[in-house]
Amino acid sequence: MAKTILIVDDSASVRQLVSSVLKGAGYDVVDSCDGQDALNKLTGQRIHLIISDVNMPKMDGISFVKSVKQLPNYKFTPIIMLTTESQEAKKKEAQAAGAKAWLIKPFNPTQMLSAVEKLVQP
Repeated sequence: MAKTILIVDDSASVRQLVSSVLKGAGYDVVDSCDGQDALNKLTGQRIHLIISDVNMPKMDGISFVKSVKQLPNYKFTPIIMLTTESQEAKKKEAQAAGAKAWLIKPFNPTQMLSAVEKLVQP
C-alpha cells in the first residue's frame, strides 16, 4: 500500500509540482491550500509525512506545525518545511515547533525525495 503525504502550500503550481514528483515516486498525495485547510483534512486517516510551506494565508506553516503536534493521531507525523525562507531564526522556530527538515524553494526533486524517504515511517 502506498504511503500518503499531505502537501500544504498556498501556491497551486507548487502543490502540483510537489504532487507530481511524489506520485512519480509511488506516493499517494493529499493537498491543501493553507494550514487551516490542512487541519480540516486531518480527520484520522494515516498520513505518513507532511510537507508544508511557511508563509501562507489563514494559518502560516509554523502555526500549522504547532497545531498538528497537538493532535493525538498526528503528533509523531514527520513534517518537512518547503519554503523560500532561509532565515536561521525561522528554521529554529519551525524546528522548535516540531518540523524535522527544511528545504528551500525552488527545490531539487531528488533532494526532496531523499528527505521524504528518510522520514517516511514503514
